[in-house]
Amino acid sequence: MVNRQQISAARGWLGLSQQDLADLTGVSKRTISHFEGGDRLPHDRTLRDLQTALEQQGVEFLFENGRGVGIRAKPKTDSGDGA
Repeated sequence: MVNRQQISAARGWLGLSQQDLADLTGVSKRTISHFEGGDRLPHDRTLRDLQTALEQQGVEFLFENGRGVGIRAKPKTDSGDGA
């Protein structure tokens, strides 16, 4: 599962405010703020919603041994046109 550092980094990389992410996901800004601040751990469903929204914006989350270790730009898919 993603961690607070990954969510915060991905949001920052994409230039999204906490409110922008809240608008994309339906997760309250307060929940995002508490999570990123280390005050609370949201439900698994909420974490999946945050992860999915950021992935749809072009971020890939990196994991090692089930632990979140970073983010990167989602690799571009080959269009298959040979160009």
